[in-house]
Amino acid sequence: MADDSQTLLEQLQARFGGALLEYRLDRSQATVVAPASGALEAFAVLRDEFAFEQLMDLCGVDYSAYGEAEWATTASSSTGFSRGVSERATGRSSAAICYLGDKALAHRGRFAVVYHLLSISRNQRLRVRVFAPDDELPVVASVCSLWAAADWYEREAFDLYGILFEGHPDLRRLLTDYGFVGHPFRKDFPLIGNVEMRYDPERGRVVYEPVSIEPRVLVPRTIRQDHRYAGETPREGSSHA
Repeated sequence: MADDSQTLLEQLQARFGGALLEYRLDRSQATVVAPASGALEAFAVLRDEFAFEQLMDLCGVDYSAYGEAEWATTASSSTGFSRGVSERATGRSSAAICYLGDKALAHRGRFAVVYHLLSISRNQRLRVRVFAPDDELPVVASVCSLWAAADWYEREAFDLYGILFEGHPDLRRLLTDYGFVGHPFRKDFPLIGNVEMRYDPERGRVVYEPVSIEPRVLVPRTIRQDHRYAGETPREGSSHA
């Protein structure tokens, strides 16, 4: 499979050259980065010339503080979670917006859209990443004209990340409420949210109120040192003691 992906990368590089910004194998899958200005034209070539007739998935990404861990992961096992160690983890405030970790991704911008394409006829998969050029107003071209399946995927990315898709026929929220403020998958969106809602029997309708819970670090599970992670402890009175 890796050989097939490498061959695909070589074919893409021969066809596009410098028109694509990056070619690499990522987790044994061919991955390219397309510029926002020419992404729609590149996708058309991928569909028509490379037979990527199906869009499997499309999602937004917020690369703020990419590569920085909010958890003490090195001291815990791979099967659980440890306590949060970053003070900014509780609020996800504007202080969280900085570029760390993978500089190859950081310098390209804060928001990106990732596309997973499938060629049924050639049994090939391709991952394409497009970075929005403007962090304040992230805009990329809609691919609905190429793959109809992109319709709700793009609405979801708009709803959760605030990424605008130019040319989308009906770009509106998909998962959150009509009056929802903000985009909940952005890393500066508070973990506790901005408002909470409840049904008011006196008014006979749902009302919105300021959030009442306090910011906190969620701890799904605390890892303890015992024989499951640190090896068996010799029993008292045994020959190994």
